[in-house]
Amino acid sequence: MTWEERWHPLRQEWVIVAAHRQHRPWSGNTLQEQAPRPPAYVSDCYLCPGNVRVSGQHNEHYKGVFVFDNDHPAVGPLAPRDLTPPVGLYRARPASGQARVVCYSPRHDVSLAELEIEEIVALLSTWQAEYRRLGAEPEVSHVLVFENRGEAVGVSNPHPHCQIYATNFVFRTIEVEVEASRRYRLETGRLLFQDIIAAEAQDGRRILVENESAIAFLPYFARYAYETYVAPKRTVPSIAELAPNELLDLAGALKHVLVCFDNLWKMPFPYVMALHQAPTDGGNYGAFHFHIEFHPPLRKPNLLKYLAGPEIGGGCFLSDTAPEEKALELRSAKGPHYRQAQP
Repeated sequence: MTWEERWHPLRQEWVIVAAHRQHRPWSGNTLQEQAPRPPAYVSDCYLCPGNVRVSGQHNEHYKGVFVFDNDHPAVGPLAPRDLTPPVGLYRARPASGQARVVCYSPRHDVSLAELEIEEIVALLSTWQAEYRRLGAEPEVSHVLVFENRGEAVGVSNPHPHCQIYATNFVFRTIEVEVEASRRYRLETGRLLFQDIIAAEAQDGRRILVENESAIAFLPYFARYAYETYVAPKRTVPSIAELAPNELLDLAGALKHVLVCFDNLWKMPFPYVMALHQAPTDGGNYGAFHFHIEFHPPLRKPNLLKYLAGPEIGGGCFLSDTAPEEKALELRSAKGPHYRQAQP
Protein backbone atom coordinates (compact mmCIF):
# COMPACT_ATOMS: atom_id res chain seq x y z
CA MET A 1 0.00 0.00 0.00
CA THR A 2 1.36 3.40 -1.03
CA TRP A 3 0.19 6.04 1.39
CA GLU A 4 2.58 8.96 1.62
CA GLU A 5 3.31 12.56 0.74
CA ARG A 6 5.93 13.40 -1.90
CA TRP A 7 7.52 16.81 -2.39
CA HIS A 8 7.10 18.39 -5.83
CA PRO A 9 10.29 20.49 -6.15
CA LEU A 10 9.17 22.34 -9.29
CA ARG A 11 5.77 23.37 -7.97
CA GLN A 12 6.96 23.72 -4.36
CA GLU A 13 4.08 21.70 -2.94
CA TRP A 14 3.29 18.31 -1.47
CA VAL A 15 1.48 15.58 -3.42
CA ILE A 16 -0.48 12.93 -1.52
CA VAL A 17 0.05 9.47 -3.04
CA ALA A 18 -2.70 7.09 -1.94
CA ALA A 19 -2.50 4.31 -4.52
CA HIS A 20 -4.87 1.99 -2.65
CA ARG A 21 -7.71 4.37 -3.60
CA GLN A 22 -7.41 3.34 -7.25
CA HIS A 23 -9.54 0.27 -6.59
CA ARG A 24 -12.23 1.88 -4.47
CA PRO A 25 -15.86 1.32 -5.56
CA TRP A 26 -16.95 3.78 -8.25
CA SER A 27 -20.52 4.59 -9.27
CA GLY A 28 -19.89 7.95 -10.93
CA ASN A 29 -19.64 8.94 -14.58
CA THR A 30 -17.30 7.28 -17.04
CA LEU A 31 -16.23 8.26 -20.54
CA GLN A 32 -18.22 7.04 -23.49
CA GLU A 33 -16.80 4.55 -25.96
CA GLN A 34 -14.38 6.05 -28.46
CA ALA A 35 -15.79 7.16 -31.80
CA PRO A 36 -14.65 5.28 -34.92
CA ARG A 37 -11.60 6.59 -36.74
CA PRO A 38 -12.53 9.60 -38.89
CA PRO A 39 -11.62 9.95 -42.58
CA ALA A 40 -8.37 11.63 -43.66
CA TYR A 41 -10.31 14.68 -44.85
CA VAL A 42 -13.52 16.17 -43.43
CA SER A 43 -15.30 18.77 -45.54
CA ASP A 44 -16.66 20.81 -42.61
CA CYS A 45 -13.51 20.70 -40.46
CA TYR A 46 -12.15 24.24 -40.10
CA LEU A 47 -8.58 22.90 -39.83
CA CYS A 48 -8.45 20.64 -42.89
CA PRO A 49 -6.57 21.98 -45.95
CA GLY A 50 -8.51 24.32 -48.23
CA ASN A 51 -11.52 24.56 -45.93
CA VAL A 52 -13.19 27.75 -44.74
CA ARG A 53 -12.65 28.64 -41.08
CA VAL A 54 -15.21 30.37 -38.86
CA SER A 55 -13.55 33.70 -39.68
CA GLY A 56 -14.35 33.23 -43.36
CA GLN A 57 -10.71 32.76 -44.32
CA HIS A 58 -9.61 29.77 -46.37
CA ASN A 59 -6.88 27.46 -45.13
CA GLU A 60 -3.95 26.91 -47.41
CA HIS A 61 -3.76 23.58 -49.22
CA TYR A 62 -0.93 22.75 -46.85
CA LYS A 63 1.15 19.57 -47.03
CA GLY A 64 3.00 19.73 -43.71
CA VAL A 65 2.78 21.97 -40.63
CA PHE A 66 0.34 24.88 -40.95
CA VAL A 67 0.25 27.91 -38.60
CA PHE A 68 -2.32 30.69 -38.46
CA ASP A 69 -3.75 33.28 -36.06
CA ASN A 70 -6.50 31.90 -33.85
CA ASP A 71 -9.95 32.98 -35.04
CA HIS A 72 -11.23 33.11 -31.45
CA PRO A 73 -8.17 34.33 -29.52
CA ALA A 74 -8.06 34.55 -25.74
CA VAL A 75 -5.46 37.31 -26.04
CA GLY A 76 -4.77 39.66 -28.93
CA PRO A 77 -2.94 42.78 -30.10
CA LEU A 78 -6.24 44.65 -30.39
CA ALA A 79 -7.33 44.06 -26.80
CA PRO A 80 -9.38 47.10 -25.64
CA ARG A 81 -7.32 49.71 -23.80
CA ASP A 82 -10.21 51.76 -22.41
CA LEU A 83 -11.13 49.44 -19.56
CA THR A 84 -13.56 50.49 -16.87
CA PRO A 85 -11.49 51.23 -13.75
CA PRO A 86 -12.22 48.56 -11.10
CA VAL A 87 -13.35 49.44 -7.60
CA GLY A 88 -11.11 49.35 -4.54
CA LEU A 89 -8.14 46.99 -4.52
CA TYR A 90 -9.12 45.28 -7.80
CA ARG A 91 -6.95 45.76 -10.87
CA ALA A 92 -7.41 45.21 -14.60
CA ARG A 93 -5.32 45.52 -17.75
CA PRO A 94 -5.71 44.68 -21.46
CA ALA A 95 -5.31 40.99 -22.36
CA SER A 96 -2.81 41.80 -25.08
CA GLY A 97 -0.72 39.22 -26.90
CA GLN A 98 -1.03 36.77 -29.76
CA ALA A 99 -2.84 33.45 -30.11
CA ARG A 100 -1.81 30.99 -32.81
CA VAL A 101 -2.96 27.57 -34.00
CA VAL A 102 -0.50 24.97 -35.28
CA CYS A 103 -1.85 22.09 -37.38
CA TYR A 104 0.47 19.09 -37.25
CA SER A 105 -0.63 17.46 -40.48
CA PRO A 106 -3.11 17.92 -43.33
CA ARG A 107 -4.61 14.54 -42.37
CA HIS A 108 -7.63 14.73 -40.09
CA ASP A 109 -7.32 11.10 -38.96
CA VAL A 110 -3.84 11.04 -37.41
CA SER A 111 -2.35 12.18 -34.12
CA LEU A 112 1.03 13.37 -32.93
CA ALA A 113 1.76 9.77 -31.95
CA GLU A 114 1.21 8.58 -35.52
CA LEU A 115 3.44 11.11 -37.27
CA GLU A 116 6.76 9.97 -38.67
CA ILE A 117 9.88 11.13 -36.83
CA GLU A 118 10.76 13.62 -39.58
CA GLU A 119 7.25 15.09 -39.33
CA ILE A 120 7.65 15.52 -35.57
CA VAL A 121 11.03 17.17 -36.11
CA ALA A 122 9.36 19.60 -38.53
CA LEU A 123 6.77 20.40 -35.86
CA LEU A 124 9.46 20.96 -33.21
CA SER A 125 11.29 23.25 -35.64
CA THR A 126 8.05 25.22 -36.06
CA TRP A 127 7.76 25.54 -32.28
CA GLN A 128 11.33 26.84 -32.22
CA ALA A 129 10.56 29.46 -34.85
CA GLU A 130 7.33 30.58 -33.18
CA TYR A 131 9.01 30.90 -29.78
CA ARG A 132 11.76 33.05 -31.27
CA ARG A 133 9.43 35.22 -33.32
CA LEU A 134 6.73 35.75 -30.73
CA GLY A 135 9.17 36.07 -27.84
CA ALA A 136 10.93 38.91 -29.65
CA GLU A 137 7.75 41.03 -29.58
CA PRO A 138 8.13 43.88 -27.04
CA GLU A 139 4.83 43.17 -25.29
CA VAL A 140 5.33 39.40 -25.03
CA SER A 141 6.69 38.10 -21.72
CA HIS A 142 5.97 34.40 -22.20
CA VAL A 143 5.21 31.93 -24.98
CA LEU A 144 3.05 28.98 -23.96
CA VAL A 145 2.71 26.08 -26.42
CA PHE A 146 0.08 23.51 -25.48
CA GLU A 147 -2.11 20.76 -26.92
CA ASN A 148 -5.46 19.64 -25.52
CA ARG A 149 -6.17 16.19 -26.90
CA GLY A 150 -9.48 14.41 -26.65
CA GLU A 151 -13.02 15.19 -25.61
CA ALA A 152 -12.08 14.38 -22.01
CA VAL A 153 -10.19 17.68 -21.85
CA GLY A 154 -12.77 19.64 -23.82
CA VAL A 155 -11.45 19.47 -27.39
CA SER A 156 -14.11 20.13 -30.00
CA ASN A 157 -12.01 19.43 -33.11
CA PRO A 158 -9.97 16.20 -33.35
CA HIS A 159 -7.80 17.45 -36.22
CA PRO A 160 -4.21 17.18 -34.88
CA HIS A 161 -3.22 20.63 -33.66
CA CYS A 162 -1.92 22.67 -30.76
CA GLN A 163 -2.18 26.29 -29.68
CA ILE A 164 0.27 29.03 -28.77
CA TYR A 165 -0.46 31.86 -26.35
CA ALA A 166 2.10 34.68 -26.40
CA THR A 167 1.12 36.83 -23.42
CA ASN A 168 2.04 40.05 -21.64
CA PHE A 169 2.45 38.08 -18.39
CA VAL A 170 4.17 34.88 -17.29
CA PHE A 171 1.87 31.97 -16.49
CA ARG A 172 1.87 31.14 -12.79
CA THR A 173 3.22 27.59 -13.14
CA ILE A 174 6.27 28.89 -14.98
CA GLU A 175 6.75 31.67 -12.43
CA VAL A 176 6.90 29.09 -9.64
CA GLU A 177 9.30 26.84 -11.58
CA VAL A 178 11.56 29.79 -12.39
CA GLU A 179 11.75 30.83 -8.75
CA ALA A 180 12.23 27.25 -7.50
CA SER A 181 15.05 26.66 -10.01
CA ARG A 182 16.71 29.98 -9.20
CA ARG A 183 16.58 29.43 -5.44
CA TYR A 184 17.81 25.82 -5.72
CA ARG A 185 20.90 26.90 -7.66
CA LEU A 186 21.52 29.72 -5.20
CA GLU A 187 21.30 27.38 -2.19
CA THR A 188 23.06 24.29 -3.61
CA GLY A 189 25.12 25.45 -6.57
CA ARG A 190 23.39 22.81 -8.68
CA LEU A 191 20.58 22.78 -11.25
CA LEU A 192 17.22 21.55 -9.98
CA PHE A 193 16.07 19.70 -13.10
CA GLN A 194 19.49 18.09 -13.53
CA ASP A 195 19.16 16.67 -10.02
CA ILE A 196 15.64 15.44 -10.88
CA ILE A 197 17.02 13.64 -13.94
CA ALA A 198 19.85 12.18 -11.85
CA ALA A 199 17.42 10.92 -9.20
CA GLU A 200 15.18 9.33 -11.83
CA ALA A 201 18.18 7.70 -13.51
CA GLN A 202 19.43 6.34 -10.18
CA ASP A 203 16.03 4.86 -9.34
CA GLY A 204 15.25 3.74 -12.89
CA ARG A 205 11.73 2.45 -12.28
CA ARG A 206 9.92 5.46 -13.71
CA ILE A 207 11.97 5.98 -16.90
CA LEU A 208 10.07 5.23 -20.11
CA VAL A 209 12.76 5.89 -22.69
CA GLU A 210 16.23 7.41 -22.90
CA ASN A 211 18.53 8.17 -25.80
CA GLU A 212 21.73 10.14 -26.26
CA SER A 213 20.34 13.58 -25.46
CA ALA A 214 16.70 13.13 -24.32
CA ILE A 215 14.85 11.32 -21.56
CA ALA A 216 11.21 10.63 -20.66
CA PHE A 217 9.91 9.59 -17.25
CA LEU A 218 7.01 9.65 -14.84
CA PRO A 219 8.30 11.89 -12.05
CA TYR A 220 8.48 10.64 -8.47
CA PHE A 221 6.06 13.42 -7.54
CA ALA A 222 3.53 12.85 -10.37
CA ARG A 223 0.07 14.23 -9.68
CA TYR A 224 -1.83 12.44 -12.47
CA ALA A 225 -1.71 8.67 -12.95
CA TYR A 226 0.23 8.79 -16.23
CA GLU A 227 1.85 12.22 -15.91
CA THR A 228 5.04 12.18 -17.98
CA TYR A 229 7.97 14.53 -18.57
CA VAL A 230 9.94 14.56 -21.82
CA ALA A 231 13.13 16.60 -21.67
CA PRO A 232 16.51 17.21 -23.22
CA LYS A 233 19.34 16.13 -20.94
CA ARG A 234 21.16 19.41 -21.47
CA THR A 235 19.78 22.38 -19.57
CA VAL A 236 18.41 24.96 -22.01
CA PRO A 237 15.77 27.59 -21.22
CA SER A 238 13.60 26.88 -24.28
CA ILE A 239 13.16 24.62 -27.27
CA ALA A 240 14.76 27.36 -29.39
CA GLU A 241 18.17 26.48 -27.92
CA LEU A 242 18.19 22.83 -29.02
CA ALA A 243 20.64 21.73 -31.70
CA PRO A 244 19.43 19.61 -34.66
CA ASN A 245 20.65 16.34 -33.11
CA GLU A 246 18.90 17.21 -29.82
CA LEU A 247 15.70 18.01 -31.69
CA LEU A 248 15.83 14.62 -33.38
CA ASP A 249 16.38 12.82 -30.06
CA LEU A 250 13.55 14.78 -28.46
CA ALA A 251 11.24 13.82 -31.32
CA GLY A 252 12.14 10.16 -30.82
CA ALA A 253 11.43 10.28 -27.08
CA LEU A 254 8.20 12.18 -27.69
CA LYS A 255 6.91 9.63 -30.18
CA HIS A 256 7.85 6.73 -27.91
CA VAL A 257 5.82 8.17 -25.03
CA LEU A 258 2.80 8.99 -27.17
CA VAL A 259 2.71 5.51 -28.72
CA CYS A 260 2.85 3.98 -25.24
CA PHE A 261 -0.08 6.16 -24.20
CA ASP A 262 -2.26 5.04 -27.11
CA ASN A 263 -1.16 1.41 -26.97
CA LEU A 264 -1.91 1.05 -23.25
CA TRP A 265 -5.68 0.73 -23.74
CA LYS A 266 -5.81 0.68 -27.55
CA MET A 267 -7.45 4.10 -27.73
CA PRO A 268 -6.53 7.72 -28.54
CA PHE A 269 -5.16 8.72 -25.14
CA PRO A 270 -6.42 12.11 -23.92
CA TYR A 271 -3.98 14.54 -22.38
CA VAL A 272 -2.95 18.13 -21.84
CA MET A 273 0.55 18.71 -23.17
CA ALA A 274 2.45 21.87 -22.26
CA LEU A 275 5.91 23.10 -23.16
CA HIS A 276 7.56 24.54 -20.05
CA GLN A 277 9.81 27.28 -21.38
CA ALA A 278 11.54 30.28 -19.85
CA PRO A 279 9.87 33.70 -20.08
CA THR A 280 10.88 36.00 -22.92
CA ASP A 281 11.00 39.21 -20.90
CA GLY A 282 14.77 39.56 -21.00
CA GLY A 283 15.48 38.07 -17.57
CA ASN A 284 18.27 35.66 -16.63
CA TYR A 285 16.89 32.14 -16.82
CA GLY A 286 20.06 30.07 -16.86
CA ALA A 287 18.75 27.77 -14.12
CA PHE A 288 15.52 26.96 -15.97
CA HIS A 289 15.31 23.62 -17.80
CA PHE A 290 12.98 23.37 -20.80
CA HIS A 291 10.80 20.28 -20.78
CA ILE A 292 7.45 19.00 -22.02
CA GLU A 293 4.81 17.83 -19.55
CA PHE A 294 1.90 15.50 -20.27
CA HIS A 295 -1.09 15.44 -17.94
CA PRO A 296 -3.46 12.65 -19.02
CA PRO A 297 -6.75 12.81 -17.07
CA LEU A 298 -7.50 9.06 -17.12
CA ARG A 299 -6.62 6.77 -14.22
CA LYS A 300 -8.40 3.72 -15.66
CA PRO A 301 -9.89 3.00 -19.08
CA ASN A 302 -12.75 5.49 -19.51
CA LEU A 303 -12.41 6.70 -15.90
CA LEU A 304 -11.33 10.29 -15.27
CA LYS A 305 -9.27 11.67 -12.43
CA TYR A 306 -11.63 14.27 -11.02
CA LEU A 307 -10.31 17.37 -9.28
CA ALA A 308 -12.36 17.73 -6.13
CA GLY A 309 -12.02 18.74 -2.47
CA PRO A 310 -8.25 18.31 -1.92
CA GLU A 311 -7.27 19.79 -5.30
CA ILE A 312 -9.80 22.57 -5.81
CA GLY A 313 -10.78 23.20 -2.23
CA GLY A 314 -7.42 22.70 -0.57
CA GLY A 315 -4.88 23.27 -3.32
CA CYS A 316 -3.16 19.91 -2.67
CA PHE A 317 -3.14 17.18 -5.29
CA LEU A 318 -4.18 13.66 -4.30
CA SER A 319 -2.92 10.94 -6.61
CA ASP A 320 -4.87 7.67 -6.65
CA THR A 321 -1.96 5.77 -8.19
CA ALA A 322 1.76 5.21 -7.71
CA PRO A 323 3.94 6.47 -10.60
CA GLU A 324 6.16 3.37 -10.32
CA GLU A 325 3.21 1.13 -11.17
CA LYS A 326 2.00 3.37 -14.00
CA ALA A 327 5.48 3.58 -15.54
CA LEU A 328 5.61 -0.22 -15.60
CA GLU A 329 2.27 -0.31 -17.44
CA LEU A 330 3.44 2.20 -20.03
CA ARG A 331 6.76 0.44 -20.62
CA SER A 332 4.84 -2.73 -21.42
CA ALA A 333 2.87 -0.83 -24.09
CA LYS A 334 5.82 0.12 -26.30
CA GLY A 335 6.10 -0.90 -29.93
CA PRO A 336 4.40 0.11 -33.18
CA HIS A 337 1.28 2.18 -32.80
CA TYR A 338 -1.75 -0.08 -32.45
CA ARG A 339 -3.55 1.63 -35.37
CA GLN A 340 -0.73 0.89 -37.82
CA ALA A 341 -2.23 -2.54 -38.42
CA GLN A 342 -5.66 -1.07 -39.10
CA PRO A 343 -6.78 -0.07 -42.62
